[in-house]
Amino acid sequence: MRLNNKKVIALVSDEFEDLELWYPVLRLREEGATVDIVGKDAKQEYIGKYGVPVTSDYAFTDIDVEEYDGILVPGGWSPDKLRRFPEVLSFIKHMDEHKKPIGQICHAGWVLISADILKGRNVTSTPGIKDDMVNAGANWFDEPVVEDGHIISARRPPDLPPYAKAFADCLAD
Repeated sequence: MRLNNKKVIALVSDEFEDLELWYPVLRLREEGATVDIVGKDAKQEYIGKYGVPVTSDYAFTDIDVEEYDGILVPGGWSPDKLRRFPEVLSFIKHMDEHKKPIGQICHAGWVLISADILKGRNVTSTPGIKDDMVNAGANWFDEPVVEDGHIISARRPPDLPPYAKAFADCLAD
């Protein structure tokens, strides 16, 4: 289990893209990582776009980001909510400053835009937010997965297998 002793934050808010949350979470747990579901409130049930629920382990204010080795931001409509929390933006900035893996898929790029970390970075996202990514200074590519150091990005659910593998590989390094 190459990810034993690794801790990852998986951010959540209502209307997350069900597969974009659950697929990487389960994939990382299979390799031994501890993945904590973190939302605005602890022990809160959040409902995905397609009705799959998840209960948060912790609230944003409960965790010490320095104890974590990486962060996952699922897509859906959740990122538009998540980026409004100063704690979330602080988590992303911390991970970026410390070169810890940041996984973002689909609309999750909105969170990285609001954290102001995309200038000069190579990324992908759903084509629907391509202009937002480019306007934030990113170099956008229409590819299943784009790796720029510790930032791992993907477009949509069909890209989940290579995305989750790339994130796990980065976390293992």
